[in-house]
Amino acid sequence: MLLLGADEAGKGPVIGSMFVAGLVIDEERLFDLAGFGVKDSKLLSPARREVLAKKIAGIATDQFILEVKPQMIDELREVMTMNEIMVRSFSTVVAKLHADRAMLDAADVNAQRFANRVKAASKTEMLVQAEHKADLHHQVVSAASILAKVRRDASMRELEEVMHCKIGSGYPHDQDTLNFLSQWVKENRDLPLCARHSWKTAQRIKASFI
Repeated sequence: MLLLGADEAGKGPVIGSMFVAGLVIDEERLFDLAGFGVKDSKLLSPARREVLAKKIAGIATDQFILEVKPQMIDELREVMTMNEIMVRSFSTVVAKLHADRAMLDAADVNAQRFANRVKAASKTEMLVQAEHKADLHHQVVSAASILAKVRRDASMRELEEVMHCKIGSGYPHDQDTLNFLSQWVKENRDLPLCARHSWKTAQRIKASFI
């Protein structure tokens, strides 16, 4: 049986893209994931995630990682809720992959509703299930969370290189991120393109300088 796992990284940051990763493995390869030490990406160091991402890619029969850029998130939020954006993003990933069963990390307070909406939007014939904290309880989802987080971390490092400054994690609780946004708005009188302009944190910082 082929299993599909999907999870996101970067839903909440004020800076940077969101990534939704999906991968397909044969059910028998779950033993390999266990042997690698695969678990929720938040419980692993960045270096360990990178090592595991390569091992996961080596046994996956297929994988797909969707990037949703800040500008796209802002544009979509004008016409839909964040929950609807998550359904759209996960369904895009699910539609790209083929398996017998899919397990998603629920991005809605109602996990069953999320699964139903993703299944309908992706037009897939496979069984689609969703659970809260699925990245803790299902290794195929843990593996997807690692792929998504590694891609997200790499994108933030690339962004720092392009911007020639320290940006931090991109999350609103990160002081490096707040310092970067404040300094940028102070110097440029507007938010950078890499920021999610619709986020309250971004709006608050912009208002404080303009």
